[in-house]
Amino acid sequence: MPYASRMSRRFAFTFARLILAPLLLSAAACTSWAQTLDVAADSSLADALKVVAREFETGRPGVKVALRLGASGALLEQIAHGTTADVLAAADAETVALGVQRRLLVADLRSSFASNRLVLVVPASLNLPVERLADLGRPEVVRVAMGRPASEPAGRYAREAINAQRLWPAVQRKAVLVDDVREVLALVAAADVEAGFVYATDVAAAAAGRVRVVEALPTATPIRYPANVVAGSKQAELAREFVTYLRSDAARTVLQRFGFGLP
Repeated sequence: MPYASRMSRRFAFTFARLILAPLLLSAAACTSWAQTLDVAADSSLADALKVVAREFETGRPGVKVALRLGASGALLEQIAHGTTADVLAAADAETVALGVQRRLLVADLRSSFASNRLVLVVPASLNLPVERLADLGRPEVVRVAMGRPASEPAGRYAREAINAQRLWPAVQRKAVLVDDVREVLALVAAADVEAGFVYATDVAAAAAGRVRVVEALPTATPIRYPANVVAGSKQAELAREFVTYLRSDAARTVLQRFGFGLP
């Protein structure tokens, strides 16, 4: 190879190393600076929180919000057994009170950021004579899906509504208990059960046209969503910032777009 050509290639290699090395080091540094905020959230919040999380990230370069979805009670138990989380966004105050009592969550009297409604739904594909809660006692209704009251807030709210009308003995023998409110919705939409209890926002988000809302049900306990910093969070400041953001006008605009009410 001619001497001039070898020198040209050597110069190009040296130049590239001098220019690219700082850029690669900078990229590596940015990666090391990135923060991932782990947010455990009730599954009924899934669609809305995905949008809220992206907007939160937009104003905070290097921050990534990772959502883990499930029933509020089950998520609290995961935290108790060591699963990493910085924030818990639950669907009921009972889960939070238990978490604070067990020193898993940081107490926050202003933690509520949204509200919801409980509704009774039936499959749109079936012509069922169900127009009110009391109709669940009819023989045409064989299976009624609801969340497990021990871990799923929607199940506890449903039990409250049923008890208020003294219908639990008639409904209990028909109850199909599942782990997640979205699973209830899926069962009703597929007509695998004759009725189910879900949140109003779940119907709007995931099953338009496949389920029929029979009745919006009053509950003795208002359905409110609290968000609390996890006591063991290693980035508590960022976690507090996210909890505060959930109560901001920007976040509430998104939540209301998905059907949630103000706390």
